[in-house]
Amino acid sequence: MIALGCDHGGYSLKVEVIKYLEEHQLAYKDFGCYDTSSVDYPEYAKKVAHSVADGECEKGILICGTGIGISIAANKVKGIRAALCHDCFSAKATREHNDANILAMGARVIGPGLALEIVDIFLNTPFSNDQRHVRRIAQIEDEE
Repeated sequence: MIALGCDHGGYSLKVEVIKYLEEHQLAYKDFGCYDTSSVDYPEYAKKVAHSVADGECEKGILICGTGIGISIAANKVKGIRAALCHDCFSAKATREHNDANILAMGARVIGPGLALEIVDIFLNTPFSNDQRHVRRIAQIEDEE
């Protein structure tokens, strides 16, 4: 299951991501927000991050205006590796090398076409399990 969350700045792009997930018959849980009324992104970042960290959801997707704030907030939760991606290469690399479990995007930075390509790559790229990357992730986790 994919956990979804956004603030008001990311709402319209989240709607597009939901369409993608439904077209690909991928289960998701929408943690909000549910319209364009002003909200605080940390609330939604925490909900998604905890659902992934606790194993309720396999991966997460977070969206705010830039993707920066919401990714910072998500990365405060132990076990989360949220990656801000605005290009396909980064989405692929963060899954292969970092085993990122949350994708963050900025709705005011990229359009829906590119965003959905990034979502597709992020959701379908496996972690490489290369020992270099496993070792580096363990070093990151040592700081938690």
